[in-house]
Order: sequence, then C-alpha cells, then structure tokens
Amino acid sequence: MAASKKKPRPATPASPSTASRSKQKAPATKPQPANQAKPKKSTKAQLIASKLSYKGKVFDVFTDTVIEPNGHRNVRDVIRHNGSVVILAVDESKKPHDPDIIIERQYRHAAGQYLLELPAGRVEPGEATLAAAKREMIEETGFRAKRWTLLTKYFASPGFLGEWMQIYLARDIREGAAQPEDDEQIEIRRIPLSEMLALIADNKIHDGKTLIGISLYDAARRAGRL
Repeated sequence: MAASKKKPRPATPASPSTASRSKQKAPATKPQPANQAKPKKSTKAQLIASKLSYKGKVFDVFTDTVIEPNGHRNVRDVIRHNGSVVILAVDESKKPHDPDIIIERQYRHAAGQYLLELPAGRVEPGEATLAAAKREMIEETGFRAKRWTLLTKYFASPGFLGEWMQIYLARDIREGAAQPEDDEQIEIRRIPLSEMLALIADNKIHDGKTLIGISLYDAARRAGRL
C-alpha cells in the first residue's frame, strides 16, 4: 500500500493587530537638552569713563561712558546730587479730620513762576536723612515736630538727574522762628488738606514733591494707615 502523502497546512495569516504592531516602530526618544544656566543680566551699568563737566555749589555734572544692562554702550550726561528731604508737616490739633498743611510759596527761577511747595532741602554729606529733615524744617519754617514718619523715597527725574528725595511726615508740630538762607525768600502758609486736594484737582499745584507727598498722605489717611 502506497504511503499517504501529508498535505501541507496552509499558513495561518497574522491577525491585523499583530501585523500592525509588527509594522509600528517604537517612538523615537528625543534627546533632552542639557540644563544650562542662562547668564544673568547685570542690573547696573558698567562705567567705562567719567569726566567732570561742571562743578557747582549744589550739584556736579558728569559725562559718563557706560555699557548699560542691555549691553548698549552710551554716553550720558548726569547731574550728581547728594539727595534731598521733603517735609510734610501737618497740624491736626484743631481739625483732625481736615488738618492744616505747612506750605511754602516762593519764586522759582527755573520754573519762571511762584510755586506752592512742601518744605525741602539738600542732605549734607554724611548727614542722616531724618536729621536733615528736622534741620530743614527749622531753617525754612521755624516749626519743630515730635513725631516723624518716612512716607516714601523716589527719584525726581532719573533720565538725567541722580537726585533722590525722601518725604517725611511731621506731626505734633509747634511754631518757632525760621532761619532761612540769604537767597531764600519764603512765605509760609497754612492750607487745609481739603483745600490742597482741591488745588491739585484744579491743576494748580505744579511741584512734583508736593503732588506726591499730599497724595500719599491723603491715601494713607483714607486707608486708616495713619
């Protein structure tokens, strides 16, 4: 009897899922960039050269060549000043809800007009700012105060002027004799806070330190911080 031949079994087709998996490639792993620290930008200019262009009694003018924090090289004319103090002296004894503000009226040649201003003056080299505020208030107005509070510090015109100003609030004040300098012709006035705010609203106060000081004082009172 002849041996029977075995029929070859048909190949079993791969399932679609198996076939698709075999064709899929493993997702490529992207190399992660190394954590490199970014260089910190400088917050100050690098002074390359400085020349004294003018030396005055109150301030000096320097012509500075600098590399600024953005990397640009520039030449700047800068007025260097030792700094100033501003005194917001208030009398709350008679009308606590609307205290009087001690204001000066004087002619300002640079502005070409009379201005209503808070008393202010330059800080002498090595002088503490509070001591300077007390001295200036006595010299210009004659007033003294028992309570002093620093309201703020700001730069008057930082585009070219290095002068900073600190505004002090002076309370529990008492009158005395003023000791103005020879070139100071100052008229002292008492103006209620409400009237000062009205003058500011009517655009009749043009002195920056006075605008800032009165506005900060009024905001602090309304917020209950004073």
